[in-house]
Amino acid sequence: MEAFLVSSGIVALAEIGDKTQLLAFILAARFRKPLPIILGILVATLANHGFAGAIGTWITGLASPELMRWVLGLSFIAMAVWTLIPDKIDDDTAAVTRFGVFGTTLIAFFLAEMGDKTQIATVALAAQYQDFAMVVIGTTLGMMIANVPAVLLGERIAERMPVRLVHGIAALIFAILGIATLAGAGAGLGL
Repeated sequence: MEAFLVSSGIVALAEIGDKTQLLAFILAARFRKPLPIILGILVATLANHGFAGAIGTWITGLASPELMRWVLGLSFIAMAVWTLIPDKIDDDTAAVTRFGVFGTTLIAFFLAEMGDKTQIATVALAAQYQDFAMVVIGTTLGMMIANVPAVLLGERIAERMPVRLVHGIAALIFAILGIATLAGAGAGLGL
C-alpha cells in the first residue's frame, strides 16, 4: 500500500506545471472534448508508466542491493532538483491532429512523457518498492489527479495554482526518499 500511496502522491505533486499538464491545458483548449482527452491521457500513461515500471522492476535483478541503494538514493535526489526546474511545452508535441481527439492525446501524451521526470520517477519507484502493479497504478493515478482537473477546468485552475509551492513540496518528498534510501531505509526489502 505504501508503494501505491507514495507513487500517486509524489507524481501528482511533480506533475503540477509539468509539460504534460501544460499539454492537457492545450488539448482541452483546442478540442473542448474532455472525455476523449482524459481517456487518451489514461491509456498513454498506463502504457508509458507500465514500460517504466517494468524497467524499474527488471533493473533490481541486475545490480547488487548496495549499488541499487546508491543509484536509487542519488536518483531521488536528482529528481528533487529536476522538479524545481520549470517545464515548457514543445509545439511539435501538440501539433499531431489527424488522429482525432483521443488519438492525438494518446500520441502526444505518450511522446511528451518519454524521458519526463514522472516516467523516470516511475522507474525509480518500481525499483525502490519492487511492486510493479502498485507503483504503475499509483503513478497513473497521480497523473490523472493532476491532469483531469487541467482538462476540465483549464485556464481557471492554472492561474490559481501555487506551482512553485507544489514543486517545492514534491522536491522535498523526493529528497527525503533519496536521503532515506542512502541512509539504508528499505534495507529489509533487499535494497
